[in-house]
Amino acid sequence: MDESRELGRENVWKLLVKFSIPAVIGMLVNALYSVVDRIFVGRGVGSMALSGVAVTFPITNIIMAVGMLVGTGAAAVVSIKLGQKKLGEAEHILGNAFVLSVGITIIISILGLVFLEPLLVMFGASAETLPYARQFAAILLSGAVLQNIGFGLNPIIRSQGDPKTAMKTMLIGAVLNFAINPVLIFGFNLGVAGSAFATLISQAVCTVWIFTYFTRGKSLLKLKKPNLKLEKHIVGQILAIGISPFAMQVAASLVTISINTNLYRYGGDLAIGAYSLISSIAILLLMPMFGINQGAQPIIGYNYGSMQHDRVKKALKYSAGVNTVIAAAGFLIIELFPVQIISMFNSTDKQLIAIGSEGIRLYLMMMVLIGPSCAIINYFQSVGKAKQSMVLSLLRQVILLIPLVFILPHFFQLHGIWMAGAVSDLVSSLICFAFIAKEAKLLNGTDEKIRENLAAACNVQS
Repeated sequence: MDESRELGRENVWKLLVKFSIPAVIGMLVNALYSVVDRIFVGRGVGSMALSGVAVTFPITNIIMAVGMLVGTGAAAVVSIKLGQKKLGEAEHILGNAFVLSVGITIIISILGLVFLEPLLVMFGASAETLPYARQFAAILLSGAVLQNIGFGLNPIIRSQGDPKTAMKTMLIGAVLNFAINPVLIFGFNLGVAGSAFATLISQAVCTVWIFTYFTRGKSLLKLKKPNLKLEKHIVGQILAIGISPFAMQVAASLVTISINTNLYRYGGDLAIGAYSLISSIAILLLMPMFGINQGAQPIIGYNYGSMQHDRVKKALKYSAGVNTVIAAAGFLIIELFPVQIISMFNSTDKQLIAIGSEGIRLYLMMMVLIGPSCAIINYFQSVGKAKQSMVLSLLRQVILLIPLVFILPHFFQLHGIWMAGAVSDLVSSLICFAFIAKEAKLLNGTDEKIRENLAAACNVQS
């Protein structure tokens, strides 16, 4: 238990650096999956293939959503259990998380394959982009379970105090993806199928690595057969906390469908392709912030579980501050070099570059506010307050963004779709700040009140 105990003893800033740097590297590497895929597809196949792959985003988002539902929820509960010195219960959570990840992903994959073509048409595929979209999505769905075991269990590695192994896992997948992508696309002339196979193979290797770590490796928690039987109360805990990032990812799918529908109406297939590039860059900028959040999560969860309120507040303050710096840097890069950014993906299609460079500046205009907002949502998630984290997560992506995507184009045409992102970022961030101001009063309150909240979040007796 030495690695987990340091979460309650070591200097909070040093802990955040120790846990976040591997997480940031890992998350950046993960973001590069989509960026590299888009670069190779855009340069090796063409603009229409790029738009076809963009249409599959809702499907890939839902696959990732399952991993986040199980992985994030399980990691948060594991951190709290380790803070309470309950190793056996933490191992039960690990076993249940494994079974949940496999079971839910298989169901999603089967449904996706059965209804693939009508889904893609609903997501915005045209006659020209449908063949690319169908080929790409079918491959990913067929092997989704190999991706999601690793994606779902990797957060638990970090939550038990081993961020370096979590980082190595993601690095292995990224290096393989970078190496295999050009070989399959250019060498074997497989087109978008090559990109899909490269992603699938690299993620499958990560899954094997993680499975070995939890069965034969140095993991504090072990994946044991008796813990593979689903238990209602454990599943309830995992899903209650994991529902927030799950809802966020599903919401991202709804947003993509809504945006693609309106983009096709106001800008055609090229506008959909441009949005896929904007999304890839946004993810690349968001992933370091998510890495900071992942580094802060076990610190917040452990110390919340062990009633060390000052350490919880420090972890929140430091993570919010670092995220703000990252977001500000991202904002400056986008506003100063929009053309150069879009040209990385396709340097020959001038219309695509024009639409994308204008869109990225407008869509991410309020980028700087996303940093502290992400840290606030992560706090509520880390302490087991599922309702608050879910509401705040859905604000930008559903409650605000989707209506704006349909309303603003009536006044500003294509520009209105890009502006919708900035407006929703602004309003949702202000609401996040109001939520955390209220929560600060609780952290400054009595231990009894904290225990009540902890019991409600984790179903434990104080």
